[in-house]
Amino acid sequence: MSETLRKTTGEFLEIESQIQLGGGSKAIERQHAKGRLTARERIQLLVDPDSGSQCGFQEFGLWAAYGMYKEAGGAPGAGVVTGIGCVHGVRHMIIANDATVKAGAFFPMTCKKIIRAQTMAMMARLPLIYLVDSAGVFLPMQEDVFPDTDDFGRIFRNNAVMSARGIPQIAAIMGFCVAGGGICLCCVILC
Repeated sequence: MSETLRKTTGEFLEIESQIQLGGGSKAIERQHAKGRLTARERIQLLVDPDSGSQCGFQEFGLWAAYGMYKEAGGAPGAGVVTGIGCVHGVRHMIIANDATVKAGAFFPMTCKKIIRAQTMAMMARLPLIYLVDSAGVFLPMQEDVFPDTDDFGRIFRNNAVMSARGIPQIAAIMGFCVAGGGICLCCVILC
């Protein structure tokens, strides 16, 4: 491996470690001070321990929203963690709001990332687990979150479609979950 490739790989790994901190070390400390876990900590406790069986957690879309929303302070990972992990030996799609990023608020890319995870779950008929901890829509960008077929309302539609197809969905409400951030995924329980 050339030194240039090693350097570039190292730079990308460093950026990934920063993205995985979500809203940053101080935001993580605030969560812990309130007796709360971060999204990644919750996922780690939820999924079966990785015993080399390729059944640990595989995160998707870590780089989503990278470099976007600078005027709002950024939204690392689009403010949501998505991926596949085994729970009691069964693969599940897991979607967890990252409350360290603007209290788990939905940005336009948050919706797209959740919809992508839902679409993969529908295609593979994977059960879904939602770890909901959301302040709802990031209000300064609400006009960009609601209006299209690949935005917030599509999440509701996908919940209904998956329910009709018999794909199990479980929502664990982990925080205050105001507005649509809680309502949308609470509907999963009722479906």
